[in-house]
Amino acid sequence: MSPTSETAHGGRRLVIVESPAKAKTIKGYLGPGYVVEASVGHIRDLPNGAAEVPEKYTGEVRRLGVDVEHDFQPIYVVNADKKSQVRKLKELLAESDELYLATDEDREGEAIAWHLQEVLKPKVPVHRMVFHEITKDAIRAAVANPRELNARMVEAQETRRILDRLYGYEVSPVLWKKVMRGLSAGRVQSVATRLVVERERERIAFRSAEYWDLTGTFATGRPGDPSDPSSLVARLNSVDGRRVAQGRDFGSDGRLKSDQVLHLDEANARALAAALAESSFAVRSVESKPYRRSPYAPFRTTTLQQEASRKLGFGAKSTMQVAQKLYENGFITYMRTDSTTLSDTAVAAARAQVTQLYGAGYLPDKPRTYAGKVKNAQEAHEAIRPSGDRFRTPAETGLSGDQFRLYELIWKRTVASQMKDAVGNSVTVRIGGTSSDGRDAEFSASGKTITFHGFMKAYVEGADDPNAELDDRERRLPQVAEGDALAAEEISVDGHATKPPARYTEASLVKELEEREIGRPSTYASIIGTILDRGYVFKKGTALVPSFLSFAVVNLLETHFGRLVDYDFTAKMEDDLDRIAQGEAQSVPWLKRFYFGEGDDNAGAASSAGNGDGDHLGGLKELVTDLGAIDAKEISSFPVGDGIMLRVGRYGPYVERGEKDAEGHQRADVPQEMAPDELTVAYAEELLAKPSGDFELGADPVTGNQIVAKDGRYGPYVTEILPDGTPKTGKNAVKPRTASLFKSMSLDTVTIDDALRLMSLPRVVGTDAEGVEITAQNGRYGPYLKKGTDSRSLTSEDQLFDITLEEALAIYAQPKQRGRAAAKPPLKELGTDPVSERPVVVKDGRFGPYVTDGETNATLRTDDSVEAITPERGYELLAEKRAKGPAKKTAKKAAKKAPAKKAPAKKATTAKKAAAKKTTAKKATATGGTTTAKKTAAKKSSASGSATRDA
Repeated sequence: MSPTSETAHGGRRLVIVESPAKAKTIKGYLGPGYVVEASVGHIRDLPNGAAEVPEKYTGEVRRLGVDVEHDFQPIYVVNADKKSQVRKLKELLAESDELYLATDEDREGEAIAWHLQEVLKPKVPVHRMVFHEITKDAIRAAVANPRELNARMVEAQETRRILDRLYGYEVSPVLWKKVMRGLSAGRVQSVATRLVVERERERIAFRSAEYWDLTGTFATGRPGDPSDPSSLVARLNSVDGRRVAQGRDFGSDGRLKSDQVLHLDEANARALAAALAESSFAVRSVESKPYRRSPYAPFRTTTLQQEASRKLGFGAKSTMQVAQKLYENGFITYMRTDSTTLSDTAVAAARAQVTQLYGAGYLPDKPRTYAGKVKNAQEAHEAIRPSGDRFRTPAETGLSGDQFRLYELIWKRTVASQMKDAVGNSVTVRIGGTSSDGRDAEFSASGKTITFHGFMKAYVEGADDPNAELDDRERRLPQVAEGDALAAEEISVDGHATKPPARYTEASLVKELEEREIGRPSTYASIIGTILDRGYVFKKGTALVPSFLSFAVVNLLETHFGRLVDYDFTAKMEDDLDRIAQGEAQSVPWLKRFYFGEGDDNAGAASSAGNGDGDHLGGLKELVTDLGAIDAKEISSFPVGDGIMLRVGRYGPYVERGEKDAEGHQRADVPQEMAPDELTVAYAEELLAKPSGDFELGADPVTGNQIVAKDGRYGPYVTEILPDGTPKTGKNAVKPRTASLFKSMSLDTVTIDDALRLMSLPRVVGTDAEGVEITAQNGRYGPYLKKGTDSRSLTSEDQLFDITLEEALAIYAQPKQRGRAAAKPPLKELGTDPVSERPVVVKDGRFGPYVTDGETNATLRTDDSVEAITPERGYELLAEKRAKGPAKKTAKKAAKKAPAKKAPAKKATTAKKAAAKKTTAKKATATGGTTTAKKTAAKKSSASGSATRDA
């Protein structure tokens, strides 16, 4: 029975989905009799701080939001920004005869549905409505075939949420006390950070090795064409039967792993090349093998993120944002899935398009099936594919920008998955010759030809290594046979150096986490977003670079909480959580073992291997109790060499030689954007050699005060030292004169005269015809003139001292450019934002370059540059800015902008209110504190529990 015919008999059904966009699409499919409304994500969660916890709870419960003493009972509160939406849902439910909970069919979606039922307390029949794609048929089938809420899925999600809360709220405060305020730890984010840090450690320890080899170009002696080249290029393989060393033969210490290979240096390589120059060569062997390549499985969440990164330059977060819009608008199936399975309907649709677009010759006799590779796959979804029983080609969708590009990627991959194998031949040719000094040299060349491209006609997978050859790359060799004579056209000498292991990209980090079975596909995007936002990792191009701060954090966690960042232990926790979801383990006993370390180890929470000597197998609570053993300075200090230490301080990293206050002590800040593997002893010496500290310039001849030059957080400046006893606070406070150095000045060259001139600013230039004073001033954004409230920029700092009144009046005589007249052209165009669907550009603003789509502005970070920023990075910055919401106005700003109210007729009422306020204040004082005091206390309590959880 269709939804329309059901409702024809009367009744009103309320359908609750997660997002407004999804609600709009589904409403169009259900028609009259159905009210479709969005919960707008989670409506209820653990409290963000003690201020949100109901007054009846005390002690640890207020701090954690979880009652660990009573079976880890979570304290749920309706999110402050969702209260109005909950009221709306209750009003709609009061007018409805049935309730359909249509949130996503995964753990998060099941939990949202459960929370809705708990909060709304429906008195009408409740149905759980699930679907994997938003099409008319799928939605109607979901209405007609509802199910019950899955209690095990809800319990599994709740256990994860409690676990992440306990981990974050217990470990993060340790980081605040021992490293820096505002840091966070998390079950998966800390492990992901450790992976990035360990890769950087490998790069720091890496020692490059130099090796040489030969490349020969050999002619067959017959004319060639594209199908049969006349020459081939081969690389030296062995000398006298001993294989020539290549990069893979060297360890990270720069030494050969085995003495069985021949290491050629430059001199030996050139000598060998000269000895082979006049030699004769012949084909020693030709080995031909059939080549076959099967299509790649349809996308699941992680493989989509990896390919979108490789082919489209999308970050994991951007990929999921674009995919979300495609799903909600009915273009693809659900995008959070571990599955590579296609439904029969999807297989039929894909096979039909193979025949239609490529011909029956590309269609295998039987449909292809793909076995799942993910252990304990979370849900029984389909793979990510185009929606519907007939796939729309990209041109038929009407999509544009990033949505078009991502849909095309998904469509191609899905269709290719149902096509025939690619087949061809791979050939290896070995060529030998004897040098003039009697050495036997053997060269080898490999080639590949594809005789039938099969699925490659539709899709070829990308690679993380930009130098890797893709599957469809052909290398044709000439037709040669064993014994054929070849002439050496050229023997060239090639030098190489081994390279350190490549840094992770978003794609390769996602792949690594999945292979280690850490985290879940639905969380990887938010995990990477978290470690970027927290400053643990920053980007250089597509590479993920750990900050010095992350070295300190990981050092502390490895040393004192080794088990919590142990890869095997974290993967084991994931297994245990899956067992709870499958009903094979119970939540409360597992949480007890993890938190308190009680009982035996059967559930696995406390049985995972540690991280080395001294690792503690007790519960989390015990691990965070004894903080006295943690030396804050030690865990934030790292040797650079030659007595130089890198330290991570409150205001950033710095290098230091010697003890503070000791003779010969040196200290210098390290650039925040520096990659750790770039901090060499030589560079540290260079930093320490730069001028630092206070430079005494002399005394002011007028005041007698000493003038010094300093290097501050916002750049070099000069200031005066006030005599002892000068009041620094209160009504008679005296502030020292201070001025920033001009860009053309430096600390080691600035003089007392320069300083006095700088501190004489602002300079009175004169007055205009109306007697208004004009001054020349140096501001944060450069030199400028000021007349009343009217400011005009100057072109150079020298004008501050040179500009005349006549020149200043001429500047003010010109109309002040505003709006479009003063607008500068964009520095760079990035494309269309996947969320707002507006063009994104990079502009130059008063605070530096920023990205904007005309609605949202986001300043570029320290590791971003206008030249290197990609469209994906621009979209990420805008998405992060939108997620933060509009900036909150301070009380002072609000007061300034609030219009004055005139209400003479209500003076008596105002007086009454004022009297009532005084009475309230007195009562608050009598009971031990003011409202403000309570708010302050609540804020402090909230801050103490603000550790961010893993997604």
